[in-house]
Amino acid sequence: MNSYLLISLGLLLSCSSVKKSTSASTDKQLLSDVEVLSSDAYEGRKTGTKGAEMARTFIGERFGNIGLLSFQQLKGYEQPFSFDKDGGTFNGKNMIGYIEGKTDDVIVISAHYDHIGIIKNEIYNGADDNASGVAALLKFAEYFKANKPNHTLIFAAFDAEEMGMYGSIAFVANPQVSLEKIKLNVNMDMISRNDKGELYACGTFKYPELKKYFITTRPKIKILFGHDDPKLGPEDWTNQSDQSSFDAKNIPFLYFGVEDHKDYHQASDEYKNINKAFFTDAAAAILEAINNIDKDRNLQSIFREKLQLKKQ
Repeated sequence: MNSYLLISLGLLLSCSSVKKSTSASTDKQLLSDVEVLSSDAYEGRKTGTKGAEMARTFIGERFGNIGLLSFQQLKGYEQPFSFDKDGGTFNGKNMIGYIEGKTDDVIVISAHYDHIGIIKNEIYNGADDNASGVAALLKFAEYFKANKPNHTLIFAAFDAEEMGMYGSIAFVANPQVSLEKIKLNVNMDMISRNDKGELYACGTFKYPELKKYFITTRPKIKILFGHDDPKLGPEDWTNQSDQSSFDAKNIPFLYFGVEDHKDYHQASDEYKNINKAFFTDAAAAILEAINNIDKDRNLQSIFREKLQLKKQ
C-alpha cells in the first residue's frame, strides 16, 4: 500500500508540474495553430496538393522555431514516400522531428496533417480532423523542448492518413530509429469536439498496464477507455487511424480521439465549430499522461513479456 501511494503521489506531482506549464499563452498558440491549418488558404490539405505543401511549410517552420532536431537521412524534416491507389501513384511527405532524451528509448507522438481537400467546390478544412491533433503535437513538442524528457521523443506529422494510413505505414517501413527502440506510439486524431467532455484513450485493452498513467488535473475531461476490443467490430478503433501501423509491428500504442460528430468529413468541420474549452483541456490531459509515461524509466520493460509472447 505504501509503495502504491508513493507512485500515485509522484504521478500527481508530475501532473502538477505540467499544469503549471499550461498557461494562457500556450492555449492561445494551440488554438492559433488549429485556426491556421484549417483556414481556407490550405484548401483542405489533401495529399499531393498545394494545400498539403503549405501545411508542411507551416509545420516545418513551427518545428524549427521550437528547436526540434532533424534526422540526418531526411531532407530537413521531410520524409517522402509514394503509394499506388485507385490506379494512380501518389506522393506524400511525413514531417518528422525529435527531441533527444536522457535515453535512446523512443516514444513516437503522432497526428496526421492531411485531410480530404476540395469536393464540389467546397473546402473541407478538417479543423477537428485533424488540425487539432497536429496543434496538440506542436504544443507537446514545445513543452518537452523546455522540459528534457527521459525518453527520446519523435514527433511525427503523418501525410495520407485519409487515403489509407500510408504515411505511418511508410514511417514504420523506413523508420529513423530501430523499431525495437520504439516503446510506445501516442497518436491523436480528432480531439477538439465533444460536448460531453469525453475523450477516448484506446490501447488499454491490449495494454492495461497503461491505465495507471491516467491521472489528470482537468476535472472537466472524462477520459474513457474503450473502442479497442476486437469484439466491437466497426466500433474497434485500433485500425482506424495511424496507430494501426504501429500495432501491426507489435509496438504498444495509445490513441486519443472523440466519437464521430455531425461535422465529421463535412465542409462544416471548421475552426469556428470546435469546442475550444474541451480542446484545451483535452490537450492538457493528454500531455499529463505522456509526461507520466515518460517519467517511468522502466517503460521499456512493461510490455517485454507480452511482446515476446506475441513474437513466438
